[in-house]
Amino acid sequence: MPAVSMTVNGKPVTGDVEERTLLVQFLRENLRLTGTHVGCDTSQCGACVVHIDGIAGKSCTTLALQCEGANITTIEGLAEPGGKLHPMQEAFREHHGLQCGYCTPGMIMAALDIVRRNGHDLDEHTIRDQLDGNLCRCTGYHNIVKAIAAGAKAMA
Repeated sequence: MPAVSMTVNGKPVTGDVEERTLLVQFLRENLRLTGTHVGCDTSQCGACVVHIDGIAGKSCTTLALQCEGANITTIEGLAEPGGKLHPMQEAFREHHGLQCGYCTPGMIMAALDIVRRNGHDLDEHTIRDQLDGNLCRCTGYHNIVKAIAAGAKAMA
């Protein structure tokens, strides 16, 4: 089996993987970073969103070997070492932007990418449009949109 090396949440990691191993499998099974979820295996739900070299990507359709040398950030890499939440995580908590929590890690990672691409002053239409690839089966997105807007402002 080939070896893959990358940096995950600021730490260099290496692992032997089959050629067909998906990034989400490598993160969850090899590294035990289970915050990244598998919701559909077809890249439609967004539960698996991580950042690959600073850009949001769906880890359920990305091969681990494609990430050779990449810098990967998962939901586990956002909070500070002392446990203080990232401003976007805190905004989701404060604005009740989750219910069951299954989609939340992918939503937060997608939200950070929305801020990266669109800035800190986001309107509801932009947020809803940009969240098109992330599904939540519990909410009507109202509180998720509020949380993303508040998190974006807090990050400024």
